[in-house]
Amino acid sequence: MSSNEMDLTIGFISSSIAIILFGSNFVPLKKYDTGDGMFLQWVLCAAIWLVSLVVNIILHCPKFWPFAMVGGCIWATGNIAVVPIIKTIGLGLGILIWGSFNTLTGWASSRFGWFGMDAEEVPKPLLNYIGAALSVISAFVFLFIRSETPNSTCSTDTTPLITERVVNSTPDPCPDYSWVNKLSTVQHRIVGCSLAVISGILYGCTFVPVIYIKDHSKQNDSIYAGSSQYDIDYVFAHFSGIFLTSTVYFLAYCVVMKNNPKLYPEAVLPGFLSGVLWAIATCCCFIANQSLSAVVSFPIITAGPGLVAALWGVFIFKEIQGLQNYLLMIFAFLIILAGILCTVFSKL
Repeated sequence: MSSNEMDLTIGFISSSIAIILFGSNFVPLKKYDTGDGMFLQWVLCAAIWLVSLVVNIILHCPKFWPFAMVGGCIWATGNIAVVPIIKTIGLGLGILIWGSFNTLTGWASSRFGWFGMDAEEVPKPLLNYIGAALSVISAFVFLFIRSETPNSTCSTDTTPLITERVVNSTPDPCPDYSWVNKLSTVQHRIVGCSLAVISGILYGCTFVPVIYIKDHSKQNDSIYAGSSQYDIDYVFAHFSGIFLTSTVYFLAYCVVMKNNPKLYPEAVLPGFLSGVLWAIATCCCFIANQSLSAVVSFPIITAGPGLVAALWGVFIFKEIQGLQNYLLMIFAFLIILAGILCTVFSKL
């Protein structure tokens, strides 16, 4: 195989693995109460950082660029909303919406050279435009799909790890009651969809610092001159930004909660597994960006997980039900598949 054929093969294999893992990484958490998500966020990000440490050792510790941490900070900020999104509109619909806006933001920033990056070219730009446009259209179709999420109930299995004893006080009948449970059905949908859109935009910017460093490595007068052209070399810095930011947010949360945070011990192992799956998927995403270029890999990797997540939501968790929802979902799937094919063939 020629070098170009090898790059394409590696890129598409990496993209396929990333799609499956991104669409499944939150599945281990579905059966466990995660409260407001702040403790889960920290556990998940700790697992992510440990994976990056292993990768960094395997790569013989390439140079650490602090600016690459900014992408991790952006991702961690968007990820704070994941638990409220899943609780309001469900796993399948949540990933479908934020994945579509992730696609648009990441694709556009790479294609047109936003944020100081070099604009990326493809052999067949028209097909690339069509692929990105179809991903955006699918997002609006997903907004009309109604998901069913069970109402939270008090359970003796979800007692916080840290509780404060108060003498002669009346026990709280539902100590894990989240602000999400106070929302009406309409508010659930508005809040969930809005948070999914914001998270998607932030996710779409997460690779910008790494691409910026690579693009400016070719300029002799740049502080990034001579930096690595291999995306995977920036994984440790990127993931370190994720862990640092999540730690800061968790400490701030502890302060707001007056040193009485809601911790859920039964969510630790599922949260850790979720973080490991996400970290592996992101490493594959870095490899795909290197092999295919972000303008091609982004529409594929960010739109594809919605298909996997929706299948979990339909067949396992029963979040999406009813003939009308099924027809809308199939229609959206066809749009996404058409978009992915257009994006793939724009590179060939």
